[in-house]
Amino acid sequence: MQLFAFGINHQTAPLPVRERFAFSVDAMEPALHNLVEHGAAKEATILSTCNRTEVYCNTREPAQAINWLAGYRQMEPREIEPYLYTLPHAQAVKHAFRVASGLDSMVLGEPQILGQMKQAVRYAEQAGTLGFLLHKLFQRTFSVAKDVRTQTEIGANLVSMAAAAVKLAERIFPSIAEQRVLFIGAGEMIELNAVHFAARSPRHITVANRTLERAQILARRINGHAITLNELPEQLAQHDIIVTCTASPLPILGKGMVERALKVRKYRPLFIVDLAVPRDVEEEVAELNDVFLYTVDDLAEVVRDGLDARQGAVEAAEVIIDSGVENFVHWMESREVVPTILALRNHAERHRRHEIEKALRLLAKGDDAGNVLESLSNGLTNKFLHAPTHALNNVQADEREAFLDIMHRIYNLHTPE
Repeated sequence: MQLFAFGINHQTAPLPVRERFAFSVDAMEPALHNLVEHGAAKEATILSTCNRTEVYCNTREPAQAINWLAGYRQMEPREIEPYLYTLPHAQAVKHAFRVASGLDSMVLGEPQILGQMKQAVRYAEQAGTLGFLLHKLFQRTFSVAKDVRTQTEIGANLVSMAAAAVKLAERIFPSIAEQRVLFIGAGEMIELNAVHFAARSPRHITVANRTLERAQILARRINGHAITLNELPEQLAQHDIIVTCTASPLPILGKGMVERALKVRKYRPLFIVDLAVPRDVEEEVAELNDVFLYTVDDLAEVVRDGLDARQGAVEAAEVIIDSGVENFVHWMESREVVPTILALRNHAERHRRHEIEKALRLLAKGDDAGNVLESLSNGLTNKFLHAPTHALNNVQADEREAFLDIMHRIYNLHTPE
């Protein structure tokens, strides 16, 4: 088994590149099937968030798995190479542990990534691509992440993406309580933002979603109003703050729609936070006067404000992770000898059955039981020692010392002086 992980994230690839490699919920299962069915991997899990797209797999041909990702996104491998990190064996284990623990996130210690990783594992289970190795990897990953959360202060003074969005809005508007807020989408990220903004008691809150029922559920929690995405063109101008995060493969807010909204608003400022990857807002919207557009990458500076308070916990977290990596790598290496152990046991079992059958025949003929047992024990001893004795007698001179050392270790021998 060969554990291998590779991907891109907010540290290696800009937002436009990450957009090209993002996988929506609906695209996840077909992609996993395609990866495994084409022979690029025996097992596979894809983690796709606004900050990263990573593939964890069991493969004998890592290059083939990388080529699959490039080809699946209709790119040449050389196009993705500048942004790609590749992590074989122990490096893949450590990376998974660090990601789940929030040490590799844009927001150090943020807890959402653990839930996203668990969801990625569920997708792989549903697709039938989560085999024995990856199941063990993620089982251990979640255990290590729990230890990091409970035994360190990695989450102390956390500035989340949602809190950062509120901070940015407060730079534009003196008081959020005087503004009208629109949330586009109803997923986990929007829920987190809705809670933070609702705490500031804005004048009005609207939740827009493709499915009205989901929008209504969230709207009731934050004392807001629910609409469908089809109503956005008419409703957009009525809002001062817009936070959007959907799984749409295409932009929801185009330049033309926003221009029309600004005209209706008589060019009063419009604050937009686009947390989606791929983006929900056309890039050209940022060129419009009176529009303050922030993407997920733009929030990086704000979320670093609370970084120093959490850096002290990183060292303790890394100790926990390193210990977990050592244990898991030892487990993987021990699995590599299992076929040899099984073959050795089968070999011994054949000799045992042969001698037992021989002894039973002698007993059936009326031979003395003591003599039969003596013959049985001698036969087993000779057969079990034949192979190592033969190997010892035929070992080459330049290999003899190492071979003798191995034999002493196997049989715990003590040669007399």
